[in-house]
Amino acid sequence: MSARNPGPEKLRVAVAMSGGVDSSVAAALLVEQGHEVIGLMLRLWSEPGAERFNRCCTPEAMALARRVAAQLDIPFYVLDIRETFEQEIVQFFIDGYAQGITPNPCLNCNRQIRFGALLRQAEALGAGSLATGHYARTRREGDRVRLLRGADPHKDQSYALCMLTQEKLRHAMFPVGEFTKPEVRDLARKFGLPTAERSDSQDLCFLAGGDYRDFLNRRAPEIAAPGEIVDPAGKWIGEHAGLPFYTYGQRKGLGVHAPEPVYVLEKDLAANRLVVGPREAVRVDALSADQVNWVAEGRPGRGDRVEAQVRYTARPVPAAIATADEDQFSIHFDEPVHGLTPGQAAVLYRGDEVLGAGIIRTTGRAGR
Repeated sequence: MSARNPGPEKLRVAVAMSGGVDSSVAAALLVEQGHEVIGLMLRLWSEPGAERFNRCCTPEAMALARRVAAQLDIPFYVLDIRETFEQEIVQFFIDGYAQGITPNPCLNCNRQIRFGALLRQAEALGAGSLATGHYARTRREGDRVRLLRGADPHKDQSYALCMLTQEKLRHAMFPVGEFTKPEVRDLARKFGLPTAERSDSQDLCFLAGGDYRDFLNRRAPEIAAPGEIVDPAGKWIGEHAGLPFYTYGQRKGLGVHAPEPVYVLEKDLAANRLVVGPREAVRVDALSADQVNWVAEGRPGRGDRVEAQVRYTARPVPAAIATADEDQFSIHFDEPVHGLTPGQAAVLYRGDEVLGAGIIRTTGRAGR
């Protein structure tokens, strides 16, 4: 098995290596294609005392990445960006919860760290492209780059790349995007890579394998104060442990006794109150988003049909554009959906192509 549709042009390419199987295979494929490959690894911020739990850059992961680079006979460099990562990603995460939203730090990391600081380092080393182990695909059409879902629907990571601009996509390569995860494992075994059987990481790297609530309690205890849990009419039904510890649509772990299951409807920051209600109250059929990044050529207009994905693991939902301009859009879903979360990305697709994305700000009823 070898890379599919390798281009004839040989390039100097930097590969973001993590010590995992996906980035290792990405590097091996590029070497097999004859490119001049450079291995780069990020040393990210870890909570003091928990460095060994940061899966992205543990001593084990760094040693594995070095072994892979040595085996492929490519240079390998480590970029220490702990301070930048703490300021741009960790603080962003804390600030989001303090503002009552559920932030998505991975989007910021891909935009500002991988295709920000790491891309700049790649360019300083003379590399015109930065490759990662993401399961996504790109297609060049003239001056534009189309961002497409990965070939493996179970591993597709185009959602996490939705905030990359055309300028950044022109420098991006995703060598494993044409393969399924089992095929990537088979390739790793064929290449004899020491990462072939390494398990995938599912958690945020800087949480050190723990719960985000514990992390917030340690890093920013001032943003969480106990308060009232009330129903939509304002009737007291319990006490919450701190608004950052709850998310929209949450049912479990509320600690209230009610005749019917209740779900988080609203975080009232001014009153420090958590508003809960019945399931039907969290089913909405409209959202508005800002901080928009339009990826495809020609943004959609009112009435255009799209599929919207509102979480990394959510299924796409058919919807229609209500409004769209350079900085914002609003959509109406065909059917009500459950648990839309301000702070997460709403990514708009047409088939496999990412049209654009924005950060969810408000949700509600479309009034149709």
